[in-house]
Amino acid sequence: MSELHHEVSELERKSATAARLFDIRRIIGGLFTLYGVIVTLAGVTADDADIEKAVGVNINLWTGLAMLALGLFFLVWLKLRPAAPPVPATGDPADTPGGPRD
Repeated sequence: MSELHHEVSELERKSATAARLFDIRRIIGGLFTLYGVIVTLAGVTADDADIEKAVGVNINLWTGLAMLALGLFFLVWLKLRPAAPPVPATGDPADTPGGPRD
């Protein structure tokens, strides 16, 4: 019985790790940060013709910085408020969906 309990707790730990790994804030933050760096670099290296197309505004620079800020916001939010681990089941059939009720 103890071996089964150890195996179940190991699976619960792996499940909680997977839930934190695939938190949507991590995915959104990572993508916005990556794209923000790319677009910011495109804005830094823009020539005068590119800036004139946007009526004198270096749109790549400003959009890249905004994307970078948003991506970093999501990553900081994830770091400050991590996902709560899933609540382990008690094993009571009444707690499961569709289980017997009193």
